Amino acid sequence: MPRSHGSAAGPAEAPIIAGFAGPLDSGAAPPGRSDAALSDLIGDVYDAALDDGLWPGVLHKAAAFVGGCAASVYSKDSVHRTAEITHGVGIDDAFKRSYLDGYVKIDPTTPGFFFCGVGEVVNTPDILPYDEFLQSRFYAEWVAPQGLVDQVTTVLEKSATSYAVFSVFRHARDGLADEGARHRMRLLAPHVRRAVQIGRTVTLGRAEAATFADTLDSLVAATFLVDATGRIVHANRAGHAMVAEGTVMRAARGRLLAADGESDRLLQGTLAAAAAAAAAAAGDGGEGGASLPLPGPDDRHHVAHVLPLTAGARRRAGAGYAATAAVFVCRARIEPPAAPEAIARLYGLTPSELKVLLAVFEAGGVADLAATLGISETTAKTHLRRLFEKTGTRRQADLVKLVAGFAPPGR
Repeated sequence: MPRSHGSAAGPAEAPIIAGFAGPLDSGAAPPGRSDAALSDLIGDVYDAALDDGLWPGVLHKAAAFVGGCAASVYSKDSVHRTAEITHGVGIDDAFKRSYLDGYVKIDPTTPGFFFCGVGEVVNTPDILPYDEFLQSRFYAEWVAPQGLVDQVTTVLEKSATSYAVFSVFRHARDGLADEGARHRMRLLAPHVRRAVQIGRTVTLGRAEAATFADTLDSLVAATFLVDATGRIVHANRAGHAMVAEGTVMRAARGRLLAADGESDRLLQGTLAAAAAAAAAAAGDGGEGGASLPLPGPDDRHHVAHVLPLTAGARRRAGAGYAATAAVFVCRARIEPPAAPEAIARLYGLTPSELKVLLAVFEAGGVADLAATLGISETTAKTHLRRLFEKTGTRRQADLVKLVAGFAPPGR
């Protein structure tokens, strides 16, 4: 669509809009539009990138700086003819709802923005003939009732079917935007664009971090993410509980320590090695970490698995927490299977054979197995032989490993 460039017409050419002969913006720099005001506003824009709650105040200032009564960051989808207001001030909620519910479908300005480049600043007469805009149902039913006459807009991003823009809306008392208003928008536009991009990245990072934290909380093992000094930067629920108990692991001044002195010496050495590996971070290596025995109360032994966060997805996961290593601490035992019936279906086991298999998981030799189940050793050996045949194993230890493979990874 060809674009008209008549927005900088002289005062005598100002259109009569809804009974108002609007003066054009002179482009002067009244209070609130000085270099100092711009500098402060830009700082506020970047603050809002990190805190969504600041956007309303920023947009009020932006509208005043550019010269308007309202401002919005919003996007449109031309395929579904829908819009989403990410941030907005100055437009009554009822008008926002009516726009999103229906008027977006008849907004005549929508197609014109697809012909604008990212970062380009335009106002309404740049994207469609202004007389055509005034004659539209959209103007009569949605724009005029609010006293609006124009919008100064910059395209933040776009695709073949959608775009996002930052707009400052002009009231009849402001008149159509002239080059002064467009210039001020050009000064502000790149910073709003960067802030929106930063905000999206921060929001995504927070969502990923929250999902990651929820995942860690679902683990049975006490899990700690630690930095290069051994400081705990994140722990799951089981980890907090273990540190609070203090019999296996503890915390001193925020650092993760093993309760046993010798075990702690080994742990700190392993964490130092993990930190060194993270600092080197040479590519996407698959460092395997280390496992350390940890004595606990009443002979309840634990094992700490230390995994350096230096490779691929591990490094990305740890980055959100400034972590260099993950430490998983669990009881030195094998968890029972979560769904015994899954094992029976997979290997075609009878109920009796499944009972024997699960008893092997808990019992010792054949005699112990027979005593546990209340059967003769001969019967126990018969069931074991059938289990070996069906599962392709040869020893009871192999059966234990097989069952352990069905243990639940989470709670």
